[in-house]
Amino acid sequence: MKSDDYIRREEKYGAHNYHPLPVVLERGEGIYVWDVEGRRYFDFLSAYSAVNQGHCHPKIVKAATEQIQTLTLTSRAFYSSALGEYEEFITNYFGYDKVLPMNSGAEGDETALKLCRKWAYTKKGIPENEAKIIVCDGNFHGRTITIISMSTDPESYGGFGPFTPGFVKIPYNDVDALEEALKDPNVAGFLVEPIQGEAGVYVPDDGYLKKSYDLCKKHNVLFIADEIQSGIARTGKLLACDHEGVHPDILILGKALSGGFYPISAVLADDDIMLCIKPGEHGSTFGGNPLASKIAIAALEVIRDEKLAENAEKMGQLFRSELSKIKSDRIKLIRGKGLLNAIIIEPRGNHQAWDVCLALKENGLIAKPTHDHIIRFAPPLVINEEQIMEATAIIRETIEAL
Repeated sequence: MKSDDYIRREEKYGAHNYHPLPVVLERGEGIYVWDVEGRRYFDFLSAYSAVNQGHCHPKIVKAATEQIQTLTLTSRAFYSSALGEYEEFITNYFGYDKVLPMNSGAEGDETALKLCRKWAYTKKGIPENEAKIIVCDGNFHGRTITIISMSTDPESYGGFGPFTPGFVKIPYNDVDALEEALKDPNVAGFLVEPIQGEAGVYVPDDGYLKKSYDLCKKHNVLFIADEIQSGIARTGKLLACDHEGVHPDILILGKALSGGFYPISAVLADDDIMLCIKPGEHGSTFGGNPLASKIAIAALEVIRDEKLAENAEKMGQLFRSELSKIKSDRIKLIRGKGLLNAIIIEPRGNHQAWDVCLALKENGLIAKPTHDHIIRFAPPLVINEEQIMEATAIIRETIEAL
């Protein structure tokens, strides 16, 4: 079979809820992937930052292989020998009392919302069913009905109502708007992405996170950080919140928590918040299973032992510096932190960011647009200087040729 055969089969039998780049991938190693014809590409999406550790990292392969031959799933009806080890490891790693393990990133966000509301009624004293959670314009936290209820993107919420109430939407990167919204005594939490990834790698002003955190403390409101995409060393720190010394009340993790091997997410909080949820009030058949537990430990050890946050900071600076040398008026703006970066493209006629990505693919680098005019660049964090230079040469030559 050729690439076109695989694409036609997916389009015939699969739901049309994605618009993939026309490349059929078969193998991955480190920062590279290969298609079914054997062509090699730089992977500059990293499965939306799920493979920060690089494709098929041998340490994670070993952990997964050993555990998959021993025990994969018990459900939470029973204890397992692996879960407690993982819980101790991850809570010490990020500095929290407790973790609630789940699977997908959307499940992580849903868990945090439930946890915040439960805390609001049992600890803050907000009347039942009146808790509100502040969210930001341009957010992306997943695709469930409740999560799209807080979206401001018509592509996410259009045609899917009625929606879940209880959300207050304010502009992102606007401390004054947050301060005004916090005057409502029924506000329980503020859910925010430290950097808005799907919005086009929107990096807020310096000080925004710290000021927002301080305002939440002043009003006894939980600061909830969705670090599913920005966390796990992607932005040059372990967490994007670390750039401003902010320790979220509730931390949501996913994607690279698994190194790309398995759906794993986690919600971390201290006892005062986490123990508001009692047995039977939340759960997941697969959440915290032995296989996930061992994979997540290995994935986090790779981040720590290979100093991938430090590498992301260094390579990110080099990457943006090289992008700034591109001689083309098609690039309106370059922005990012660490190795989470984007360029804003000036559309020309019918040619938009999608067309640039098609041209990049032909030249050996795959990336994906977000919206019509933004291309996100997020390679695995194991990338080195020589590879950055080769990849940026592809980007430069492609854009200048256009």
